[in-house]
Order: sequence, then C-alpha cells, then structure tokens
Amino acid sequence: MTERFAPVAVSRRSGLDESFHWGAVVALDQRGELALAIGDVDQVVYPRSAAKPLQATAMVRAGLDLPGELLALVAASHSGQARHVAGVRAILATVGLDESALANTADVPLDGEATAALWRSGGSPAPITQNCSGKHAGMWATAVARRWTTGPEYLHPDHPLQCAITATVSELTGHAEPHVGVDGCGAPAHAVRLIGLARAYRALALERGPVVRAMTAHPDAVGGTGRDVTTFMTALPGLLAKDGAEGVYAAALPDGRAVALKIADGASRARPVVLAGALATLGVDVGPAVSAWRVPVLGHGQPVGEIRAVGELAVALSRWGT
Repeated sequence: MTERFAPVAVSRRSGLDESFHWGAVVALDQRGELALAIGDVDQVVYPRSAAKPLQATAMVRAGLDLPGELLALVAASHSGQARHVAGVRAILATVGLDESALANTADVPLDGEATAALWRSGGSPAPITQNCSGKHAGMWATAVARRWTTGPEYLHPDHPLQCAITATVSELTGHAEPHVGVDGCGAPAHAVRLIGLARAYRALALERGPVVRAMTAHPDAVGGTGRDVTTFMTALPGLLAKDGAEGVYAAALPDGRAVALKIADGASRARPVVLAGALATLGVDVGPAVSAWRVPVLGHGQPVGEIRAVGELAVALSRWGT
C-alpha cells in the first residue's frame, strides 16, 4: 500500500481531521517530462470512465461522424438530464435506431432532480438514463457505419469495434496488450499505467482532434449541472478533463501539460481537490474553478469543514491564494 500510494487529501470536520485519503498522482510538463510523481505512477489502474475520450477517439477513427454536442456525449458520463437523454436518442436516430438497442446497464440519472422527475412520471431505471448511454449509442452508430455485426455482441472484447478501441487505447497510453475487464456499464474496461493515462490525455490535447474539440466546446454534455468535471472545463477554457469511477481523474491542456490520478480507496470526494492541486503544480491558476474543488464537509446540512489537499498539492494550491 505505502509503495503504491501516498497521502493526498484529508477531510476536516469542525477543526479536526477526520478521514484521510491516499492516492497516486502524476503530472507532465509542456515537454511531456515528469513534473510530479506521488505514489507509484507506473502502477496499472482501470481509468474507468476517464477512458471515454480515448474510446470516442477510436470510434471517430473508425468512421463515427457526429456534430460536436452529440460527440461530446459519446465521451461523457452525463447526468441524465433531459437534454442528455434527448442527445442520446439523436445519436441512435442517425443510424435508424431507438433506445431499445442500448445494451448498457439500466440505471437512474446521476442528477437528483432528473431522478426525482423519473420517479414522479412512473419511470424506472433504464439504459438510456444511465451515464454511459452516450458512449453505447456511439458504439452502435460506429458499428452500423462500418457494417460490423450489430446487437449486444458489440460489447464483446473480440468484436471489431472493441478491437479498434483496444488498439487506440494501447497506442495512446503506450501500454501494449492492456488487461481488459468489464466496466460497470457492461463495456470492456482497459487497465493501463497511470502515467500512460496522462500521456494519452497529453496526446489528445496536443492533437486537438474532433473529440477534444467537442468536449471542450460542450462541457455540460460531458457531465451536467453542478458536476465538477463540467465546472473545471468551463472555468479553465481549453482544458480537457474527464472523471472516472473509483477515484480516477485525468486532464490536459492544449500546451501539453497533463495530469492523471487515482484515489486509493476509490472515493470521488477527494478527486476534485487533488486534480486542482496537480494542475496547480504545473502553474495552472485553478482559482476560477474553485467551486469545483472546494468540497465542503457538512454538519446538520451546513458546511463545517472541507476536503483539503495535503503535501505538495496543498503547497501548490496556496500559491494561488486559495
């Protein structure tokens, strides 16, 4: 444990440090050289949804052609708000399909108000309201465009679509033959080195291809109202960022600076401040995005503390007066 991870954040309640988060963090400078290494940055992790920009890039290379906002949804973990669900339906409609084609796991929206509206309407968990439905709609559209076998088998690692995605993930991360598991949505999940994830984001940001342009132009499609990933990209123009389950985050700037992180215990609450600290070590003024990473600790519904970065990350954040 101590070889793989180091302290990165602490939860402070009413003046007392209550809980501690360990993690691994890597930051690359404009030249792509290692600027920060906390924990073992060569350890293999599942990027989970932080891999979606890579997966979407593979789909575009394979022939997926969508307008910007819809392409951003393919790389998204959307909140399931009405505009997101409508966008997923629009992706499917480009190849003559409807939501019944989706084979991802049924779930309620990530957005609380959208979930409440679903219950009020008599609805139930469905694949289209699950946060990965944009990716799955994109997978369907790509398979149809290439005239590959369609149906639930598009989720199989040996399907031509998934083979194309694996090849792109391997190329961008520099990880030959990555381990492939099953993601929460049912799609293949690739495991790569943490530093490889940062390098992949750096490559995407420098190339600034269709997926990056779509995500940075439509950050609300990537997450949703109140989501930290949306706030980071909105407040820091040009930033490519994507969160992933089990405490993963990755981001990169057009000049090649990039970061990737993994929180050891999988806690999402520690991700934003650690991402902000990592960006700050690279000289990024993260002040405009403070609402994304200053996560309050609540007592009786009121802020009584916050999640704070520690060590080098805290020092870097203090330079910006935050």
